[in-house]
Formats: sequence, C-alpha cells, structure tokens
Amino acid sequence: MRIDKPDDLKKLIRQLPDYPVKGVIFLDVTPVFKDSNALKYIVNSQARLYRNRKIDVVAGVEARGFIVGAPLAYRLGVGFVPIRKPGKLPWKKRAITYELEYGKESVEIHEDAVSKGQNVLLVDDLLATGGTASAAATLLKELGGKVAGISFVVELSHIGGRSKLGGYDVHSLITYTKQGNRLV
Repeated sequence: MRIDKPDDLKKLIRQLPDYPVKGVIFLDVTPVFKDSNALKYIVNSQARLYRNRKIDVVAGVEARGFIVGAPLAYRLGVGFVPIRKPGKLPWKKRAITYELEYGKESVEIHEDAVSKGQNVLLVDDLLATGGTASAAATLLKELGGKVAGISFVVELSHIGGRSKLGGYDVHSLITYTKQGNRLV
C-alpha cells in the first residue's frame, strides 16, 4: 500500500469494539507493522522529527514500542533500551506500577540502561491514558536520563493521556477521537 501522509496509516488499523473489555475500542496496529511501506513511513517520519535533537538512546515500551523503537534507533544511529513487563529482565532492575484504562500494569528497566544526562527518546505505539508513557518516563528520569521526547504512532485524544505527559515534548503521527461507537 502507498503511504504518503499520516492519515494513510488509518486505512490499515483495525478497530475492535469491546476488546479487551466492554466499552473499549481497541486499535490493532499490527497490520501497519506488516506493511513495509507503512513501517518505513513511521520510522522515517519519526527519524526526521528527532534527527537534530541530540538523542543518545531510544527507549521502547514492550512490546509494540520495540517494533518502532529499534529501527528508529538504528536510523538515528543510537542504541536501543527495552522497557519490559515484569519478570523479563535478567539483571538488576527498577520497576514502577501504574493505572491503565482497564486495570493496573507494571514495567521494568535495567538499572544501567540509561546513563546520567543521556537524552532519551521514549517510543511506543499508542497513547491512550498516558499511564504507560508516564511510568516509563519516570523510570528513565530516576536513572538520570533526560526525556528529550515521547513519540507515538497513534494517539487517542478523547482519552486525554497527553495531559499526564505535561512538560514533555509529545508527538503522535496520527490522532483519533471518538464519534459514537467509532474512532475517527
């Protein structure tokens, strides 16, 4: 599929009503990652935005943040740091628990993943409540990193997660808002 602008990505994203719980409209972005042109568009767009911002490392949140974050780190010529779900990291780690749209979750990072003063670009696929990104940013700051930006493929603006990320430079390639039982 040809991808020339951010809204072209919306043609690939599936909307799943009442998943994982009733009342939630889940956006399945996996078809975007399967499409080579869409994935190139995402990585190249984010790389253009951040290439002159002196990023030292890209941090991606498990799991879809890895899909975007690793190739973006490669494009920027920097390393990649995984922020993982509990029990996945083998060495000394720091953890944080946060609220989701429909429950609680925790993430962890190795204690030596970020050096003091490093400029970190935090990447994930989707911004909803802002809980995951806020928690990940807190971990990065606790390790001494400076969150130079937070980048998403998709933002659900009607949920208001951006408000939890005040003070950070937040960028989303595409934005949805709720109209009735659909996201547009």
